[in-house]
Amino acid sequence: MNDDLTSAVHALMREASERAIVPRYRTLAAHEIVSKSTKGALSDVVTVADQEAEAILGEGLARLLPEAAIVGEEAAHADPAVLDRLGDALCWIVDPLDGTNNFAEGKPPFGVLIALAERGETLAGWIYDCLSGRFCHATRGGGAFVDGERIAARTTGATPPVAANSLIYMSPERRAAVQTQIAPHYTLVDIPRCAAEQYPRLVLGQNDVAIFERTLPWDHAAGVLFVNEAGGKAARPDGSAYRVDDHARAGLIGASSERLWGQMAERLNALAAARQ
Repeated sequence: MNDDLTSAVHALMREASERAIVPRYRTLAAHEIVSKSTKGALSDVVTVADQEAEAILGEGLARLLPEAAIVGEEAAHADPAVLDRLGDALCWIVDPLDGTNNFAEGKPPFGVLIALAERGETLAGWIYDCLSGRFCHATRGGGAFVDGERIAARTTGATPPVAANSLIYMSPERRAAVQTQIAPHYTLVDIPRCAAEQYPRLVLGQNDVAIFERTLPWDHAAGVLFVNEAGGKAARPDGSAYRVDDHARAGLIGASSERLWGQMAERLNALAAARQ
């Protein structure tokens, strides 16, 4: 993946943020926030900023690679058939405003996520923090970078390890089992409700491990590649690679080292076996 493409994607993410997102931070009117669905205590919302940012990104990405399909979160919500394009020869995957719930509540973190996939496998991923301007990117086989500097994942060094476990989309039974049988092995911290923040934390020495239940491609494609290229590990609990065209499957572990990933995978798999 050449530097020119990364520079162009970075500029496009910054443009979407500056035009559609940041000007509406803490200024949204009630009618500019719409609930898409509710899962447990979490309401999944969309704002006018999501919609306008996706339009800006879609137009720009289409100019960069006209041959690539574009799967945006809001387009897929409006028409689930869009998801059929995830296995195309080339496909852009766009989360125009990751952390929308935080954004709608007037608090950070939130960001923009873009990935480029080839027949279901992620080739490159870009993560942009709208408030700080932090820009993370990775290319398959080419390493991971933060603001242009190559980076290697580092652990927190804490004992027990620091975990941010997303339990929102788990069944009540599975959630209870994770809380009673896995959580005691870790120092728990709150999830940021934003993959654009969660994945960098695993590389930057802030969190050691994170588990996710829902694994939609716009949330995870860029971050999984970023962690893996930094020398951490992100994969399904059975060790198989995350594929963007396998979006209906549940479960994903991200960790700052292979050892920490293995410990969590062993515990989650033992939990699953005990429930069978």
